[in-house]
Amino acid sequence: MKTIGSLIESYMQGPGLLRHAINGMFREHLEARPIEGKWSTLEVVAHIADFEAILTDRMKRIIAMERPLLLVADENTFITELVCQHRDVQEELALIDATRHQMVRILKALPKEAFNRSGIHSYKGLVTLENVLHSAANHIPHHLPFIAEKRKALGLSQSE
Repeated sequence: MKTIGSLIESYMQGPGLLRHAINGMFREHLEARPIEGKWSTLEVVAHIADFEAILTDRMKRIIAMERPLLLVADENTFITELVCQHRDVQEELALIDATRHQMVRILKALPKEAFNRSGIHSYKGLVTLENVLHSAANHIPHHLPFIAEKRKALGLSQSE
């Protein structure tokens, strides 16, 4: 398993990876759904921005509270109900950047033992701050292949 320092570093690298993945895509590319039944790239970015707030809230609750309840969130309901196709990709990226910068400042100031603190996820059960950080650090990399798949389907070269 990664060290806390390397997890924080991976977490901070995510926004740059996401920006790189969508580099050169215009609004019509971002809104396109070239693969039937799959989200658009804009929806993927909006999903990431929405879940940044959720994952950050979970981490803050674990840090500040004694075994807080962490509620599950339905990503598909968020996509359909939160008008993702009408959002601005640059705003979403700015939210992701700002959220992660703030959270990294908090995480770096914590003592090592704070990462063993835990909360109760309404679906997964007991999760530690380290578990949530691990999920958050892997969230953007998890979605990058889906963006690459859309770029390919649209005939766009991979961003360099």
